[in-house]
Amino acid sequence: MVETVVEKPSGKTGRNALGGQQKPLDPQAVVQFGDVDQKALPQDRLSTGIGEFDRVLGITTSRGKQTGGIVPGAVILIGGEPGIGKSTLLTQMVIEMAEQSPQILYVAGEESPSQITLRINRILQIEDKNKSDKNAQEKQKILSSRLKFLTTTDVDQLITYIEQQKPSIVIVDSIQSLTTDDLSGAAGSVGQLREGTDRLTQIAKRFHIPIFLVGHVTKEGEIAGPKVLEHIVDAVLELSGERTGQLRLLRAIKNRFGATDEVGIFQVNDVGLSEVINPSQIFLGEHDRQAVGSAIACVMEGTRPLLVEVQALVVDSQLAMPRRVGRGVQLSRLQVLAAVLQKHARLPLGSTDIFVNIAGGFTVQEPAIDLALCVAIASSYKNISLPEKSVFIGEVGLLGEIRQVGYADRRIKECKRLGYTSIFTKQSAPSVAALLKQLKLS
Repeated sequence: MVETVVEKPSGKTGRNALGGQQKPLDPQAVVQFGDVDQKALPQDRLSTGIGEFDRVLGITTSRGKQTGGIVPGAVILIGGEPGIGKSTLLTQMVIEMAEQSPQILYVAGEESPSQITLRINRILQIEDKNKSDKNAQEKQKILSSRLKFLTTTDVDQLITYIEQQKPSIVIVDSIQSLTTDDLSGAAGSVGQLREGTDRLTQIAKRFHIPIFLVGHVTKEGEIAGPKVLEHIVDAVLELSGERTGQLRLLRAIKNRFGATDEVGIFQVNDVGLSEVINPSQIFLGEHDRQAVGSAIACVMEGTRPLLVEVQALVVDSQLAMPRRVGRGVQLSRLQVLAAVLQKHARLPLGSTDIFVNIAGGFTVQEPAIDLALCVAIASSYKNISLPEKSVFIGEVGLLGEIRQVGYADRRIKECKRLGYTSIFTKQSAPSVAALLKQLKLS
């Protein structure tokens, strides 16, 4: 049962041919394509000042230059577990965008302005030990005149303020705290969420004001609220990572103005979230080049190649049905590759437990990691380490063949840049069995 707003028709209206209510059409609702003012269209995106954030939001090429960031009038929903860093990331964005934005509105639905100010001061590092930081003091002066807090949770009051003041950017933290008097449901209910998001979306499109909405996450890991909430907004971003770890990944689940396969990588520090310029060093920081069961793979996250370490552990099973456990990789993929190795490479894995892990807490979806998984499993089973400076790139089919993957040249170039000289692909061996024989693992 979902509560909705019922609008009563005014005046006498007839019925159309299908029996529905007949309403006069506003002549301004129909726009000829040739009448659209091309010069009035928002050409450039608004940069957030954070490169990884701009990468996930999307990049547009206009007038011969590339700009990444926020599309004017876009409504962006950011979800993530509590304490993962959603508010911290948006606060850092506010600090970076203050110089180019005349007025920033921060709707403090869950925190007080003083609490948000404490977070800003921490990020700016203008506490007692850093009072001599001139750059931080200049940013604080800019924020003092351009950043405004709104403590109301009434979405209608918020819309009234946006209509009158027309801020450059609006941040709502969080959408679950907003309500409207037109509905009697409590804050966070399905009706309140849907109605509040719909009204904010209309005002954003009307005045071309970008709005960020912070959303909670349920126990199942889904963004709280109805699925229609994700259909209303223009982009849905998810900030994920182990809360006890230092790595945070920003992904786009939906993006009307950009690709959904890009990923932004951040690292938690004392101040907040810092960009990871070379993520391969993070994933390979603890890599032991002589370790048994360790292989390096090159995967693509959007348009960026990343080198990750694949770890495998194969031990004799004490169970009637051996276990297959994968962290950072799909369990079905692990089961298929184990069967391929047993069938075509003649590795007796039917009585062994296989554990696979992607180091660094990274999750890989693309099939280019198949070859590295197979080699790591064979290395652990044979207790033989792999050659130094080696990378394995390729998809493995059910017949044991090694398949070519996309962006091969870009992957190889990244591997060579990081000092890896032995790159095994489809050109190295036609099948997994042949490659394992070449590496003396069969």
